[in-house]
Amino acid sequence: MTTLDDLRGDDNALAPHYSRFGVAERLLLSGHSHQAWPDVAEEGLLESFADAARDVDEKWERAFAKADRLRAGFRLLLGDPHGEYALGASTHDLVLRFLSAVELPRRPRLVTTDGEFHTLRRQLARLEEEGVEVVRVPLDPVTTLAERVAAEVTDGTAAVLVSAVLFETSRLVPGLAHLADVCRGRSIELVVDAYHALGVVPFPLHDLGLTNAWVLGGGYKYLQLGEGNCFLRLPAHAQELRPVITGWYAEFGALADERHPGAVPYAIGGDRFAGATYDPASHYRGVRVQRFFAEQGLTPEFLREVSQHQVGLLASVFDSLGLPDDVVTRDRSIPLERLGGFLSLRCADAAGLRAALAAEGVSTDSRGPYLRFGPAPYLSDTQLETAMTTLGKVVRG
Repeated sequence: MTTLDDLRGDDNALAPHYSRFGVAERLLLSGHSHQAWPDVAEEGLLESFADAARDVDEKWERAFAKADRLRAGFRLLLGDPHGEYALGASTHDLVLRFLSAVELPRRPRLVTTDGEFHTLRRQLARLEEEGVEVVRVPLDPVTTLAERVAAEVTDGTAAVLVSAVLFETSRLVPGLAHLADVCRGRSIELVVDAYHALGVVPFPLHDLGLTNAWVLGGGYKYLQLGEGNCFLRLPAHAQELRPVITGWYAEFGALADERHPGAVPYAIGGDRFAGATYDPASHYRGVRVQRFFAEQGLTPEFLREVSQHQVGLLASVFDSLGLPDDVVTRDRSIPLERLGGFLSLRCADAAGLRAALAAEGVSTDSRGPYLRFGPAPYLSDTQLETAMTTLGKVVRG
């Protein structure tokens, strides 16, 4: 079983499994956005091609079996053995189906924060242009964010949409159980975006008090599943809802049911929020990577240990550089245990520093004023130290 010591040295034990991405020769510090895929991901893609070539249109029985295995992996990740999961190519697809199922015509009010990822930011802004009231609660102070969001919940609110980890700053949002209690008490839907938690912050949703919440996530980032592997976890009462945006796959489980004129039928379970024909290759790849994680012992708890070590190392090296605060700084008042899987630095010119680092062979990214260093388990301590000291080099010119 992989240990932290196996990953810290220059001969990182995981790196050879990522030879196609060349992780040992590259400084890929964009792990919070797109982590490298293990080499076995190619096996999944080749298997999907082989099934299609052999079975042609009969491939779907095998493809649906892969989808079920992918769901099982997500259930395990969230400690949710009996949960129902809708799959989608993107979180946006799933958010659209969710929004079309809630009572926006009768309760045209949504509560969120002013720091949500672009999927929500843009879509909610467009709905606002069409007359939906969107309440955006300021992020700061994060310690009271959930409580302040809960205070904005009214009987006229259709849904609350918030993140578990903030995508710009890596801050964990505390108090979500309280928010869930408030929403449940007023029959208001709560969506928790866990994308930036999964793979770096254990997310046992029942222990977190989120049994009745919708949970949004995907595998493009820390889970290394690649594109096309997103999910929406449905609470039990979702079986009472009828999404307006609905594909014909949502009818598969109801094809044998008695037809009722004028009533569109829906399957039970996660397929109730299904779309239509999709590219199953992503699920083949995703299932093979999930198996790789299990083989290597990359559990949520172990990945958290690795992440905390790596983020802590990046923070320590950054502090040792003594760079001017008016150029680049970090919030040292936040304990490491309150951060997700990346180190966020506030900069006078984050985009400029990102470009300068890229010219030196260090891949990072930026969001507004924040420069984000995202480590990954296949990177050695030496690589992390080199990447951060390169920041000192480009700042000093």
